[in-house]
Amino acid sequence: MTTTAVNQNLLIELFVEELPPKALKKLGEAFSAVLVDSLKAQGLVGEGAQATAIATPRRLGLHLTNVAPKAADRAVQQKLMPVAVALTAEGQATPALLKKLAGIGADASVLPQLKRLPDGKAEALFLDQLVPGATLAEGLQKALDESLAKLPIPKVMTYQLKDGWTDVKFVRPAHGIVALHGAELVAVSALGLQSGRTTRGHRFEASAPELTIESADSYAAQMREQGAVIAGFAERRAEIARQLQVAAAKEGLKPIEDEALLDEVTALVERPNVLTCQFEPEFLAVPQECLILTMKANQKYFPLLDAAGKLTHKFLVVSAISPADASAVIEGNERVVRPRLADAKFFFDQDRKKTLADRVPGLAKVVYHGKLGTQGERVERVRAIARAIAGLLGGGALTEQADQAALLAKSDLLTDMVGEFPELQGIMGGYYARHDGLSEAVALAVEDHYKPRFAGDELPRNEVGLVVALADKLETLVGLFGIGQLPTGDKDPFALRRHALGLVRMLSERAPTLALDALIEAAVPAFGALIQNPAGPLADFVFDRLSGPLREQGYSAQEVDAVLALRPQRLADVATRLTAVRAFAALPEAAALAAANKRIGNILKKSEEPVQAQINEALLVEPGEQHLAAALTNAKPIADGLFHNGEYAASLRELAVLKAPVDAFFDGVMVNAEDPALRANRLGLLKTLHEAMNRVAELARLAS
Repeated sequence: MTTTAVNQNLLIELFVEELPPKALKKLGEAFSAVLVDSLKAQGLVGEGAQATAIATPRRLGLHLTNVAPKAADRAVQQKLMPVAVALTAEGQATPALLKKLAGIGADASVLPQLKRLPDGKAEALFLDQLVPGATLAEGLQKALDESLAKLPIPKVMTYQLKDGWTDVKFVRPAHGIVALHGAELVAVSALGLQSGRTTRGHRFEASAPELTIESADSYAAQMREQGAVIAGFAERRAEIARQLQVAAAKEGLKPIEDEALLDEVTALVERPNVLTCQFEPEFLAVPQECLILTMKANQKYFPLLDAAGKLTHKFLVVSAISPADASAVIEGNERVVRPRLADAKFFFDQDRKKTLADRVPGLAKVVYHGKLGTQGERVERVRAIARAIAGLLGGGALTEQADQAALLAKSDLLTDMVGEFPELQGIMGGYYARHDGLSEAVALAVEDHYKPRFAGDELPRNEVGLVVALADKLETLVGLFGIGQLPTGDKDPFALRRHALGLVRMLSERAPTLALDALIEAAVPAFGALIQNPAGPLADFVFDRLSGPLREQGYSAQEVDAVLALRPQRLADVATRLTAVRAFAALPEAAALAAANKRIGNILKKSEEPVQAQINEALLVEPGEQHLAAALTNAKPIADGLFHNGEYAASLRELAVLKAPVDAFFDGVMVNAEDPALRANRLGLLKTLHEAMNRVAELARLAS
C-alpha cells in the first residue's frame, strides 16, 4: 500500500454466500465492533470517528471515519528484572540480563540507558523504548483476524477453496474482501482470500456482475446505484419500516409491530420493495392470532390491522426484487399464503368438533417429567393448588371456577392448532372454551393462565385467571425444586427464573394479601410423596429474582438488601418499605442509627445465652439505660401503630428520636456487666430496641 500522511475513511467488506437471517444482525454488529475496538486499541483511529456496520444477506463489513495510515510511535518503559538478579556485585550485566535483552531485540549496548527504579521493597532495571506504531495494513490484518475469530457463528460450515485441497471453516463460504483506505487498497487476507476492490451487487438487479469500488466513501452510493443494494443494516431496516408505513397508510390501515420480524426481513433482502397483497375475507372467521402467526412465522409477511387493532384481509410483503410490473410477485405471494390459511381454518374447524373436557383424559398419555408424571397428573396438582389459593382469597364461587379452569387449561395441548403452533397454547384454549359454552370468566382464565409469559407481558385479566396462573407457576416451581431440578449458571431448561418473576409480579401487583411462604406451603401437599419440601430454597430463589428488577428501578443494593433481608411475606409491601428506607436514609440520624444497629446485632450474636426482648425497670441502674428505656417506651407504641397501618416511613421517622439516647447508652453503659441480672437486662433492652427498629428493614445493612 502507498501510504498517505493524512487520516482517511476506511472500508472493509467481506462478500459471502447467504448468511443465516436470524443471526445476521448480531453477526454484523459483532464483526464491526471487534474491528473498531482493535483498530482503536492499536492507535489507528482518530478522535470522533464514526462507525457504520454493513450487513446484508451476502456481506459483512464496516465503514469507519478518521482512520490513520500508521499509528504514532509509543514511548514505553519496560521492566526487565530485579537489580540483584541483573547485575553482579561489581555492577556488570549477568547472563540472565543479557538473555532478557536479547529476547526483546536489544543487546549490551543499551546497558548505559537502563534505569534503576524502586520496585516494591527492592530495585529493578527498566528500559525506555520507542515502539514503532503499526501500519494500517498490519493493524487491519490483526483486527480482521480478531473479528473473524470472535464472530458469534451459530453453526460453522466447512468448505474447500478453489485449489481443491484447503479446507476453510466459516459461517458461509466467502468469495471476496474489499479493503480501502480512502481510494487506496489495503493489503489484508483472510479465509484464503486476498483483498481487492471488486465486489458484487444485487443477485438479480445489479447493473453489472462485478462492481469496482472507487473509494471507501463511494461504497454506499455505488452499492445503491450500481449494485441495487442498501448495505447498512440500520439504513435498510429504516427504509423497510418507512415503506411499510407508507403502504399501510394508503389502505387506511397499520402494519403489525414486530421488531424481531423486522430484523429478520431486513436480513433477507438487500434492497426492499414493499408490496400490498390480500387473501379471501372468509378466512377472517379463524381467530386472528392463528392467521397472524402463520403469516409472520411461515411467510415473513406483515399483517395489516384496522384502527381498532383487528386483523384485515390485507398484508404487506417485503420483496427482494423491484420489477416494473409487480403483479406477478403479488399474485405469487397471495397464492403461497392461501394454503397456509386454509390449513389454519381446517385445524380450527376440526378442533371444535371435540370439547376441551373430552380431551382431558388424553393428557394422561402425555409425559410431563420423568419424576413428576404425566400432564394429566400435573393438571390434578394444579387443580389442588388453585383450590388452595382460591381458599386463601375467599373461596366460594372463585374456588369452583378456578378448579374448572385448571382442569381444562392444558387440554388445548392436544389440539391440531396448538400442535402446529405451540405459541398459541392457552390462547386457543380460550377460544375453544367459549365455543364449548363455558363462562367468560373460565374462558379468560384458560387463555391467561400462562401469563405473564415474559418481562412486560400483561397479567391475567380476572381473579380466576390470577388464581390458575399462580397455581400453574407454583406447581412448576415447587415440583422441580422438590426434585432438585434447579437452574445452574445460564442453564434454565424449565424457565424457572421466568416463572419466579411472574410469581413476583402477580403477588406484587394483583394479590397483595397473599404471603409467599404460606403460598408455597399450600402447594406442597399436592405432590404427596413425590418431592422433598423445597420451601426454604424456593423462597430464597424468589427473593433473588425480586432483587434484580428492584435495582433496575433505581434502588441501591444496600436499600434492596436491607428490605429483602427480612423476607417480607407480602411482596406488595416491598416497594413501600423501600420508599420508607430511602426516606429514613436521608435523615441526619440515619447513619448513626444504622451503625448502632449493626453494633447491637453483633453484641446479640455473641451472647452465650438466649436473649429475651424484655426490660425489668428495677434493674435499670445507669442513667444511660434509664433514658434509653424511657425513650423507647414512648416511641415504640407509636412506631408499632404506624407500622401496622402500613405507614412504614412514618414508623421509621418516629424511631429516629432514639439516636441521642442510643449514643448516650453506648457512651455510659457497659453491656457485659459482671452481674448476670444486669447483663441480661441490658441485653434485653438492646433486643427490644433491635426488634423495634428492624421491622421495616434490616437497618444495619445501610451502614457503610
